[in-house]
Amino acid sequence: MLSVKNLRVYRGDMEIIKGINIEFKDSEIHVILGINGSGKSTLAGGIMGIYPTTGKIELDGRRIDHMGIAERAKLGITLCFQEPARFEGIIIKDYLLISSKEKSLNSLFSTLNLVGLPIEILKKRMDDTLSGGERKRIELASVLLMKPRVAILDEPDSGIDMLSYGKIEEAVYTLKKNGATVILITHNKELVNLGDIAHVLSNGKIIKSGDPKLVKRFFENMNRGDENECS
Repeated sequence: MLSVKNLRVYRGDMEIIKGINIEFKDSEIHVILGINGSGKSTLAGGIMGIYPTTGKIELDGRRIDHMGIAERAKLGITLCFQEPARFEGIIIKDYLLISSKEKSLNSLFSTLNLVGLPIEILKKRMDDTLSGGERKRIELASVLLMKPRVAILDEPDSGIDMLSYGKIEEAVYTLKKNGATVILITHNKELVNLGDIAHVLSNGKIIKSGDPKLVKRFFENMNRGDENECS
């Protein structure tokens, strides 16, 4: 289980995440919902060790908030960035095999199918000929191949067409089936239904947690400014 206790995350001199407490249990899907600028990506970066934090981050009761990014990655925590990392020039097959826990071509092929990519893409290089959507799918495939303990997916639907939402759903449920805790960060209320539990992040604070359907309704009402319904 991953837990954050009174977590505060900083970017420069600014406190962006302002004292969050959440327990992310094994094989649970948590959706973090919030508008742009609410602190979602900063929260992801704080858990991963990219940004400085105060408070506690624990994995199976062991404090990890003093660890660097590489140490957290070795423990099985991974982050799929909103803007995919660029490894220009590397052949996609090599990139995915480096990520893969099993180092199996069969696993590679089945994962590509899961995220909706053709096998032929393995021969390509990571370069500007790839679309943003292809880069997102490749990074999602790399996360699946890692078989992580904790998968933080920062806006996995960004740059992906509406018809591909089913592939995102398959990927998220596969991670859960493999025993991962999934933290799905999004501003798209349509993805809330994938969660076992959902949270609304606003101005660096969690203002609502619970059943995804109720949280989705809260978020919709909040954005309409219906204060009477936001309870």
